[in-house]
Amino acid sequence: MTISKSQYIRGLQCQKSLWLYKNRPELRDIPDEAQESLFNTGYSVGELAKELFPKGVEIEFDTSNFNGMVSKTKKLIANGTEVIYEATFSENGIFAMADILVKNGNAWDIYEVKASTEVKDVHIDDAAIQWYALSNTINLNRAFIVHINNQYVRKGELDVTELFSIEDMTEQVKEKQNMIKETLNRMEDVIKGEMPNIDIGGHCDNPYSCDFKGHCWKHIPTPSVFNLYWMNGAKKFEMYNQGLLTYTDIPDDFKLNNTQRLQVETAKTKEPYIDKNIINNFLKTIEYPINFFDFETFQNAIPRFDNQRPYMQIPFQYSLHILHEDGTMEHKEFLGDENSDPRDTLIEQMLNDVTSTGSIVAYNQAFEMSRIKELAKFNENREKELLALNERFVDLIVPFREKGYYHPDFNGSFSIKSVLPAMFPNDDELNYKKLNIQNGGMAMDTFANLHLLKDKTKTDQIKTDLLAYCHLDTLAMVRIWEKLHQITQDAS
Repeated sequence: MTISKSQYIRGLQCQKSLWLYKNRPELRDIPDEAQESLFNTGYSVGELAKELFPKGVEIEFDTSNFNGMVSKTKKLIANGTEVIYEATFSENGIFAMADILVKNGNAWDIYEVKASTEVKDVHIDDAAIQWYALSNTINLNRAFIVHINNQYVRKGELDVTELFSIEDMTEQVKEKQNMIKETLNRMEDVIKGEMPNIDIGGHCDNPYSCDFKGHCWKHIPTPSVFNLYWMNGAKKFEMYNQGLLTYTDIPDDFKLNNTQRLQVETAKTKEPYIDKNIINNFLKTIEYPINFFDFETFQNAIPRFDNQRPYMQIPFQYSLHILHEDGTMEHKEFLGDENSDPRDTLIEQMLNDVTSTGSIVAYNQAFEMSRIKELAKFNENREKELLALNERFVDLIVPFREKGYYHPDFNGSFSIKSVLPAMFPNDDELNYKKLNIQNGGMAMDTFANLHLLKDKTKTDQIKTDLLAYCHLDTLAMVRIWEKLHQITQDAS
């Protein structure tokens, strides 16, 4: 039996996942936008890394002819080709494709390309199984992991030699060779046998989020102990393994922090917990005019613009609802041009749009404040004005984290995506699910790839969708602020 390199890595993570993949593939979860984005990022990084070793010959991927890919690789090697991209081998029970194979004297060096910013254990396993597959066919010299250097800052033309770090992992790869044959035999037995009786655990998301979680976790209700606030995963699984699954399973004397205990109690009463003093004290910190503010950002593994680092969060959009003391409200917004660096234009408009006095209200303000600090470093001419904004921020998440208001439908999360539907159920105006872009991750990935889209009609629609999403983020803050005021005014 031959398994692919990715299947081997899957089997190391969980034998049940490997069995399901080989025997019940229809149970796999449908990839979401985030997973597709990761795949696209990995592909782009892999393509660019080829420039480290130019003039190589690529083995084109052909799902209908894997044997042909293997045969072409052997011919290139026999003909003296010195650099091969996606060199393909099927040896020792493993089907493997080496990202970059480079001739080094009478032997070959393997270069595995990763879009991460560091070498991880799973990357060494990845290179180790490749070494195992190739070692009986060609002489191998060294094994390298190529990954993103997150300290690189683009200045002018992209410098691939600076963008990528290359780490020699040969010794670590060789150390793993003795166990691979035994591991492969065990995996083969697993695939041919009955489905392994493996329960859920930390392995479900380590090193990757498993695409069979929908199947394996279907017995977990919501809420469950996995929704407990600020509890590490190991502790949650410890509870689960003790038979504690729902809140009603948790003994009264079980050690929980105050927020976790509040979760359990409100789940039983099905009523929100309210402390008007905490809410009042928070509301007193807010001064008119109130600027309800939210950024959207994008990331590029490969920097597109000057003074951009890999995976740097770059603001490309904001929404601003301004509430004045007389009750009038105005809305302002910014959406950058996808074909150019949006930062300078955003800075200028933001400094004009935000009122010169009054509070700036954000939800989880650390994100907005961090982006403003980065913008201040980017544009030193506006540094003083930008940093002055950070002195005026108020965080709307505070009354929730401090237990001024807790609704059982928060399910242990204080994110605005959890708070809003719990406070305003069945309100279409505040329903993210009614939008084409429904979360920050979707907004990030959509804008990051917008410059690649050639259809202007589709581009215009996407921009409309981005504006609608960011608008709802700040409108949601307005409505939450109003609701908190209403709560303090209601009769006890």
